[in-house]
Amino acid sequence: MTMNYMPGTASLIEEIDKKLLVVLRDGRTLIGYLRSIDQFANLVLHKTIERIHVGKQYGDIPRGIFVVRGENVVLLGEIDVDNENKLPLQQVSIDEILEAQRTEQLAKQEEEKAKVKAMRERGLQPQPSGMQEEF
Repeated sequence: MTMNYMPGTASLIEEIDKKLLVVLRDGRTLIGYLRSIDQFANLVLHKTIERIHVGKQYGDIPRGIFVVRGENVVLLGEIDVDNENKLPLQQVSIDEILEAQRTEQLAKQEEEKAKVKAMRERGLQPQPSGMQEEF
């Protein structure tokens, strides 16, 4: 079987109506059925859920129809529907995963504060975590 290569976003036409996982620039993970795509790689996902992972647990938040701007897509991959439910993770309720996510974020903030304090005690000027060095 010979596959014809299509350059750019045209290659995503083969993924129409397939269940995809999309990781966004802000770190969110979406799972939904690809319904449309354009020349800018903007996506329309149908029956979309936002999956939140914390440790070995995950929770799914229903989002419905989701339009994703192409420049925000970091990773896009097809879901293996035959093995989709064989995850080594525990599914929990939306409330439980959101609470776990909040607890994890608070712990990260406390850790960051401790790092900044330790750096200042050593006479170093910490850079804000949102800044990236440019080379």
